[in-house]
Amino acid sequence: MTDLPVIVVSDVHLGAIPPDREFRFRSWLEAAASRTGHLVINGDLFDFWFEYGSVIPRGYTRTLAILARMVDSGIRIDFLGGNHDWWGGSFLENEIGVHFHQDPVRLELAGWTALVAHGDGLGQGDLGYRILRQTLRSKVARWGFRWIHPDVGALIARKVSRTRTRDLAPPPPSAERVKALDLWARDRLLEDDDLDLVLLGHTHQPQQREVGPGRYYFNSGDWIHHCTWIEIAPGEAPRLRALNEQDGPTP
Repeated sequence: MTDLPVIVVSDVHLGAIPPDREFRFRSWLEAAASRTGHLVINGDLFDFWFEYGSVIPRGYTRTLAILARMVDSGIRIDFLGGNHDWWGGSFLENEIGVHFHQDPVRLELAGWTALVAHGDGLGQGDLGYRILRQTLRSKVARWGFRWIHPDVGALIARKVSRTRTRDLAPPPPSAERVKALDLWARDRLLEDDDLDLVLLGHTHQPQQREVGPGRYYFNSGDWIHHCTWIEIAPGEAPRLRALNEQDGPTP
């Protein structure tokens, strides 16, 4: 463990956000590389990601290059697949060097024990999505999708994506999903005394709640509307941070 903070970010949705917002995120990422030893990407970095046998989706080259340089410099990167980029795999792990997770994972972050999960399909409700998720993530569905031409596959993904970035104004939050994940996180902390943090994304709503003394639930928000992330430093209470439009790229 180093004295450098761990940075947790989620829901950037590259490929769906405007070019200026993507540039702003890359500038922030490069600045973060100079002051962290561990980056956690908690799902939906990409609005669509699927690894074919020999084809990688275009449009992400500059961001992937930054991540590769971070890994080469000794920074650990844990990447949890979200509902838009769960289909990652060997390219991200072997070519970029990240640790890719398709399920919730327990991590030690700057001395804190954290349960990290993107958040889709967790908690009560959302039965329709749960059924759809099981279908889309099945071996049969993944095998079949690989036989679709990548251009057609990307078109299908854009059509079904619900990511909305028009004018970048935050949409009304889904109170049902926000509450469901809040309760899910609280229950995980209450049932496991060894757990210090539960870190989620998915709702695009930044949240910070102290469930018990020194035990927290955080939602990292998004980079579509809020430009927020979580910062976890040794010996300090974790905090939710935001980048204002007037600020420079330094976290």
